[in-house]
Amino acid sequence: MTLFCVLVSTLAKGRAEGFSFESAGARFGVGSNESAKDFYEAETFTDINLPWSWSLGRDLRLESRLDIGVGWLDEGGTSAAIVEAGPLLVIIYKQFPLTLAVGSNLTGLSRPKFETKDLGIQFQFTSHIGLNWDFAQHFRLGYRYQHTSNAGLDKINPGLNLHMVGLSYLF
Repeated sequence: MTLFCVLVSTLAKGRAEGFSFESAGARFGVGSNESAKDFYEAETFTDINLPWSWSLGRDLRLESRLDIGVGWLDEGGTSAAIVEAGPLLVIIYKQFPLTLAVGSNLTGLSRPKFETKDLGIQFQFTSHIGLNWDFAQHFRLGYRYQHTSNAGLDKINPGLNLHMVGLSYLF
């Protein structure tokens, strides 16, 4: 019971104002290894502030967001629509313009089979970690490394690793 009270108290202290659009933009990515060398991804995305943030000390904050993206994945002319959504945690230091972001999205593909790679099933998970640079009042440049796989839900599960670069507008 005590652990439950501590958890509820911590979550309540971390409660922020509410839901709001944080940013919107576009990302483009390329395969990061030999097995993904001919893969390209392009997507539009938006990040929505969630009503929870936590102080990690005097100068550090952890903010929660919802990352939503819609786009296209291609290998050698074989393309698929891609839709993804999931939680994003962002570590912020004071007013420093660089932030660290970590997330995991549920991902849907219109097709799992490409020229040289079969991802198994249309339902995937995309885990990512990246850095964002707020280089102007309303603009951000971001990089993220992402891994997409079906987490063993299918016997075919090669995974796909991409380097993604994005540009977004900050609301």
